[in-house]
Amino acid sequence: MFEIVKKTKLNPNTEEYVINAPRVAAKCKGGQFVILRVDENGERAPFTIADYDRAAGTVTVIVQTVGATTYKLAAMKEGDCLADFVGPLGNATELGEYKNVVLVGGGIGSAVIYPQTAELKSAGKRVTAIIGARNKELIIHEKEFKQRTDELIIVTDDGSYGKKGTVVDALRALLDAGGYDCVFAVGPLRMMSAVCDLTRGYGIKTVVSMNSIMVDGTGMCGGCRLTVGGKTKYACVDGPEFDGHAVDFEEAISRSRIYKEQESEHYCRLTGGGK
Repeated sequence: MFEIVKKTKLNPNTEEYVINAPRVAAKCKGGQFVILRVDENGERAPFTIADYDRAAGTVTVIVQTVGATTYKLAAMKEGDCLADFVGPLGNATELGEYKNVVLVGGGIGSAVIYPQTAELKSAGKRVTAIIGARNKELIIHEKEFKQRTDELIIVTDDGSYGKKGTVVDALRALLDAGGYDCVFAVGPLRMMSAVCDLTRGYGIKTVVSMNSIMVDGTGMCGGCRLTVGGKTKYACVDGPEFDGHAVDFEEAISRSRIYKEQESEHYCRLTGGGK
C-alpha cells in the first residue's frame, strides 16, 4: 500500500506528500514523474517527483490544490493510503555535461528544480537557483534550497521578500555577469518562454520542463502534444524536458487555453463558488 508517511502544508494552497513507494524510490531520478490515483474510482494524475529517499523507500510530491484529484488528495491524512502510485515515468534530467548551471523555478516550478539541486551538487557542479513567486507566502523550501545550492536568489512580484521583480529579471543580471553554461527553467508557459527568449540572445543552452501540460501521462490522450524543432512531441513520453529554444511556446500557450471556460465551471462546482 502506498501510505502517506508525512504530509506538510507548504503554503495555503500547496501540500507536500512523502509517500511510501520503495520500488519507485529505488529507480527514480530528478525530472521524472509518477502517476497516482487517490482511490479506485479516481482519475490518473501525473505529478513530478520533487524528492526521494532510496534508503527510506519514499518519494515526495508537491501538489497545488486546484482540481478534483488534488482536492481529494488534500483531504487525506498521514497514514492514509493511495490506490496507485506508478513510476518512475518520463526521462530523467540530463545536465551532466554542464559545470555551472542556473536552475529557475517560477511558482510551483520550484518543486521541479528541487531534486536537480541535490543531484548537480553531489556531482560537483556549481549550482545557482532562482525561485520566484507572487509573494513571500508562496515561497517553498527556502532553507533546503540554500543547503543544496552555491547561491540562492529569491524574487517576488510584490517585493514582499527577496528582490522585487521576476525570475527573468534575476536571470538577466546573472547572465550579464557571465560564467554560466546552462539554464534549466520550470514554471508557467509564459515564464519559460520569456526565459528562452532571454537566453537565446546569450547563446546559452536552455532546458525546460513541460510537465505542466501533461494529463494522462502515457501519450494516449494527446493532451501534452507540442511542437519541438518543427516536429510533434509528447511531453510525457518524449520529455518532459526539451531544448527550450526549439519549443513552440505560442502554440503550447494557445492550446492550454482551449478548455479554460470548462475548467472554470468545473472549479466552481468543486468549490461551490461563483464563476
